[in-house]
Amino acid sequence: MISLQISQVYFSYLDGLVLHDINLSIRAGEMVGLLGPNGSGKTTLIKLVSGILKPGQGEIRLDGSSLSRLSRKSVARSLAVVPQQFHIPFAFTIGEVVMLGRIPFLKAFAEESKVDRQFVANTMDLVGISELKERRFDELSGGERQKVILAMALAQQPRLLLLDEPIVHLDIAHQVEILELVKRLNMEQGLTVIGAMHDLNLAALYFDRLILLKEGRIWADGVPAQVLTEDIIRNVFSASVRVEPHPVTGVPHIVVMPKCRQD
Repeated sequence: MISLQISQVYFSYLDGLVLHDINLSIRAGEMVGLLGPNGSGKTTLIKLVSGILKPGQGEIRLDGSSLSRLSRKSVARSLAVVPQQFHIPFAFTIGEVVMLGRIPFLKAFAEESKVDRQFVANTMDLVGISELKERRFDELSGGERQKVILAMALAQQPRLLLLDEPIVHLDIAHQVEILELVKRLNMEQGLTVIGAMHDLNLAALYFDRLILLKEGRIWADGVPAQVLTEDIIRNVFSASVRVEPHPVTGVPHIVVMPKCRQD
C-alpha cells in the first residue's frame, strides 16, 4: 500500500513560481480531491507526483523512497496517471491501447505474455469496455475514450492512481460512471487516489478528503464539510454561493447565487 509524502516543494515555470511550500502527507487507501481555480497549481502538482516534472526545491517520497531516485519503470509500477486528454497518433485498437499499460512489466523487446493478455481482458471487463476491444481509439466518443484511458492506467496495477480532471469534458452520466468505478476500487481494493477536480459538488460526493489550492498554496485541507464552506469558497473562487447539506448524503452541496437574480 502506497503512501505519499510531499515536503517543502516549490516549483516554477519560466514565467513564474507556481507552487509555494507544499507540504502534504497522504496515507495509503485515501481518496483525495485537489480543488482550486484555474492556474492554482492542481495539474502541476499531479505532474510532480507522477515524476513528469521535478521540484525546484523540496522532496517527494513514495513509500519512503525519494521519487527522484526511483527509475521510471519502478515509478510506473507504483502509480498511473489518467490525464485530461490522451492522443494516439496511430490507428490502435482499444485492446492495443489498454495493453500499453503493461509496458512497465515487459522485458525489453519481449511480447506480452498470456498473463498480460488475461490481465488486460479482466481490466477491460472491470471498466466495461470489453465489447470495444476491436474498435479503433479514434472512433470512440469522449466518454468511451476516457474509460479506455482509465483501463490502460489500471492495467499498470497501480497502488496510486492520479486523475488530472478526468471528467471535465464528459456528460453527467459518464462523469458519475467513472467516479463510481474509481470509488469502488478505492473502497474494495484500497487503491490510493488523488484527483484534480473542477466540479465541487462531485468532489464532495466522491472524495473523502479535499485539498484546496489558491495561487500555488494550500488554502484548506480536510473533509468536505471543513473545506467547502461559504467563506472559503468566496475567498478562493470569488463566487457567491450557498452551501447546504446534500439531501441524501449530507455532504456539502454548493448552490451558486447568480448576481442578476439578487437585485
